[in-house]
Amino acid sequence: MALRQISSNRCFRGLQKVFEHDSVELKCKMRLAVYLPPRTESAKCPVLYWLSGLTCTEQNFITKSGFQQAASEHGLVVIAPDTSPRGCNIKGEDDSWDFGTGAGFFVNATEDPWKTNYRMYSYVTEELPQLINANFPLDPQRMSIFGHSMGGHGALICSQIDILIDQGKDDEFLTNGQLLPDNFIATCTEKKIPVVYRLQEGYDHSYYYFIATFITDHIRHHAKYLNA
Repeated sequence: MALRQISSNRCFRGLQKVFEHDSVELKCKMRLAVYLPPRTESAKCPVLYWLSGLTCTEQNFITKSGFQQAASEHGLVVIAPDTSPRGCNIKGEDDSWDFGTGAGFFVNATEDPWKTNYRMYSYVTEELPQLINANFPLDPQRMSIFGHSMGGHGALICSQIDILIDQGKDDEFLTNGQLLPDNFIATCTEKKIPVVYRLQEGYDHSYYYFIATFITDHIRHHAKYLNA
């Protein structure tokens, strides 16, 4: 379970690092970003996993959202993996922006030729936490997950405790009918799953504007449980 460091940058008194490793589940090299808050120098910290959306790599969240300041203040290790296997040489994996490379949907494929490599659910819920727990100063009993777009779906199928959702009212995927939050809220109500849904006037689907505006609220939401 060896990690190879690709980069390391000081950020809000912590360290933003990127690593590469050979994935057993995905049978390819995978990159992941790890933010270590300054508190890890003296104590084991809670860990928060972020799952990104379609076409993203580990870079989008760490370079565009500005999450590091809030993670530093709340003492949270933040892990941001890639969104799919890469370089598997499967026919068709690079043909579409929403299927294949950059579009693993955080599920395990069940059909050939995808099922050998596209096992993102097992990667995120099993292999990745084991790798992180073995290599960083954190408390594995204090762990949470969140995400955006496809990654929000991934977070929801991995965790059903206390859900906070922000949705931009001007999100093109909402206005064209690809996103169906009312159906999700109805299901949560039926299943008695706690959820706070906030429809944000004037906001879109972007990292620089939408996510950057509300990321501190979401870090705070997870921190109140992880640091309890």
